Amino acid sequence: MDTEKPTEKSTGNAATVIIGQKVRAGSEEAFEAWQQDMNTAASHYPGFLGAEISAPTAVQPDWVVVYRFDSVAHVQAWINSATRQGRLDQGQQYFDGPATQQVISGGTRESDPLVTVVVTHRVGPEHVDDFLAWQDRLRVEESKFDGFRGSELFRPIEGVQDEWTALYRYDNAADLDRWLTSTKRQELLAEGEKFHDFELRTIDNSFGSWFAFDENGNEAPPPSETKTSIAVWVGLYPTVVILTLALSPLKMPLWLGLLVGNLLSSFIMSFVTMPYYVNRVLGRWLRPPLDVPVARTNRRGIAIVAGVMVFWVIVFYLVTRQFWTLP
Repeated sequence: MDTEKPTEKSTGNAATVIIGQKVRAGSEEAFEAWQQDMNTAASHYPGFLGAEISAPTAVQPDWVVVYRFDSVAHVQAWINSATRQGRLDQGQQYFDGPATQQVISGGTRESDPLVTVVVTHRVGPEHVDDFLAWQDRLRVEESKFDGFRGSELFRPIEGVQDEWTALYRYDNAADLDRWLTSTKRQELLAEGEKFHDFELRTIDNSFGSWFAFDENGNEAPPPSETKTSIAVWVGLYPTVVILTLALSPLKMPLWLGLLVGNLLSSFIMSFVTMPYYVNRVLGRWLRPPLDVPVARTNRRGIAIVAGVMVFWVIVFYLVTRQFWTLP
């Protein structure tokens, strides 16, 4: 991963929308179902690249939704659409106060499970140079703290958002808290007193997911449902067989074995199999490069899937029939 810490950076014209929303107690499940429907509606709009929902955590007090589009124009089309406005009216019953929203254009997309801070500033035109110099001093000091993984600064987007948006990332909440409560940060905030009009939000896990973005954190259209299903199959088969072999000496009854096995397989699929096996083996098929013909990547992907599954079939046949017989 690139550890460069730029003060202002853009990679392409992609745009990301970060929305924070407090939800009324007892409405969490209904809100999540409503938000999933909202994301499905967004997926039909031009330029849509992905959407994710993140529930509140000890670090992140709000529900957070991230949309990724291929341009600011397409973000505007979705945000201002009658479709979205109509669904927002329907969702008011679940909201506990107004939402917060930031739009950033360009920049890198982190795929690691980091803790991200989003800070927005209103800066008058006459103070821009001082603000950039102050942000650079902040960046230099925060980079000296353990766990710092990088920062980015985004200019206001004309007609969309007046605020400057700064993102900075740490390995975990403890490392982040050391920076947020440090004497050095308090000194720098005092230096930037003229920029005191800001909002800070902490977001847990940087919206890591199985398929929404490519392995370098760049924008990429989500794979088709067919590809997604096949990819899950490629990961699920070895995971389930290995777990079955590992748990078989315990001789649990079927109902208990499936209960325990399904729980373990869910964790293993999410944290090991998909990110470290499936996404690496099938990454170029799930998210083919734009300059490679689709037919070629599909042929290569199908060949890889077939080869991988034949490999596992042979391995498990030998293990269960030649070297070991299940009880």
